[in-house]
Amino acid sequence: MSGTVEVTTADGAVRGVRGRRVLRWRSIPYAAPPVGDLRFRAPHPPCPWDGVRDATEFGFAAMQHKDGPRLGVRRYQPTDEDALTLNVTAPVAESPSPRPVMVFIHGGGYLTGSSAVPLYSGARLAVRGDVVVVSMNYRLGAFGYVDFGEFGSPERAFESNLGLRDQIAALRWVRANIAAFGGDPGNVTVFGESAGANAVLALLASPAAEGLFHRAIAQSPPAGWALTPEEARAFARRCVDALGVAPSEATDALIKLPANEIRRTVARVFDAGADEWPGVFPICPVVDGELLPLAPVDAMAAGVAHPLPLIIGTNRDEGTLFDGAAGKLPTNEPRLRKILGEVSADARSRVLAAYPGFPDPKVAVRMGGDYVFWRPTVAAMEGHSRHAPTYAYRYDFAPRLLHLTGYGATHASELVPVFGYVDGPIGRTLTALGGGAALRAVSHQFQDNWLSFARTGTPLPTWPAYTEDSRTTLIIDAHTHLESDPDHPQRLAWSGFRTPTLT
Repeated sequence: MSGTVEVTTADGAVRGVRGRRVLRWRSIPYAAPPVGDLRFRAPHPPCPWDGVRDATEFGFAAMQHKDGPRLGVRRYQPTDEDALTLNVTAPVAESPSPRPVMVFIHGGGYLTGSSAVPLYSGARLAVRGDVVVVSMNYRLGAFGYVDFGEFGSPERAFESNLGLRDQIAALRWVRANIAAFGGDPGNVTVFGESAGANAVLALLASPAAEGLFHRAIAQSPPAGWALTPEEARAFARRCVDALGVAPSEATDALIKLPANEIRRTVARVFDAGADEWPGVFPICPVVDGELLPLAPVDAMAAGVAHPLPLIIGTNRDEGTLFDGAAGKLPTNEPRLRKILGEVSADARSRVLAAYPGFPDPKVAVRMGGDYVFWRPTVAAMEGHSRHAPTYAYRYDFAPRLLHLTGYGATHASELVPVFGYVDGPIGRTLTALGGGAALRAVSHQFQDNWLSFARTGTPLPTWPAYTEDSRTTLIIDAHTHLESDPDHPQRLAWSGFRTPTLT
């Protein structure tokens, strides 16, 4: 029976929606609105409220282009700086014990995205796995991942890694409040896709996140995204220059300028640099020596990341989603040649030999996708597996429509089976030419493994851990199987490859 349901949190009571199978609470604040004097500051605790706060509808998405948070056909979520909220989905059925909690961090290149996207609905996952699903918004782009610290003042500091700080604040909220929703604060799994998966790795590498979660899943992480302080400063200076303000006036300007003016300016600087510094993504976490002492891949290799069980993997055709010319990633010949031109002749010849046919556009797309996603993910799984249980996968499944259109098992396509959205609009579209039964079977494989991992810390017994000796990888497909060291020649070719820098 539909209706409403109320829960009391540490900050006040919230009213959600009681559906036939799940309870939902939407846009609960986990931090104070980062506006006015709190812009470019670490998140502050939310302001408590009296009475019952309505949490039946989504509020704002984080600041981004107005076409970013797409909720349906010609339906877009409004954006605002006041967007530090999260959502909770839990089964209607009573549970004799607290349920495992799965916290999802959306992707979007740290530039776009929203926890309100229908694909990220946790309803199917919550019901099938008897878990509580949480999703969050966090600051994006200029407001979450540009380090303007150099332009602050003793009286008005600008802090670094604001999006990562937001995610930590959301996890602290989960620890303090999720029991009221039937969740177990001692059994929290963080999972994310793309930039959200990079965020998962950053959380593993951040001392401030210790004890806030207990297992991690990183789906298609651009694991190498982490700026040095010098790179972060160089990009921030370009952004301030583009705003047309003198460095001496930057503190006041960054506080008072309209949010959309700052967002648009930073986006222009970012777009202009796609060809100038291919291989460097300048809007991402920065190794600031405090919140993030080391880049995630380096922290994992050094054994100083949180030694928690980790599922990590990529899709076979990551690069096909990104247009070689118009996209921001290095999936075309000019950008890849510039990257290869900055390494030794030996490293360059190894990579070119591993991708015969380059510069054919299809080969360039494969090379670029491997460079951004698969290459650093291998380094992450290697490093983490020395210190904690690590489970590697590659997603190879693609319905006939994706094969015919040339996308294959492209970036983000695993989200449909992970969230069990096979019978939703996206799933029906993907299987319009067949493959519905196979996609449903793949969805069950994903969810059975993800839910087993969330409940116990290990996936199903048929999936052994990854080690550098075995390199056992679960190939998820219509006929799922295990492979040892898939794409061995390419892995060797990228081994030790030096990433270009922005400066």
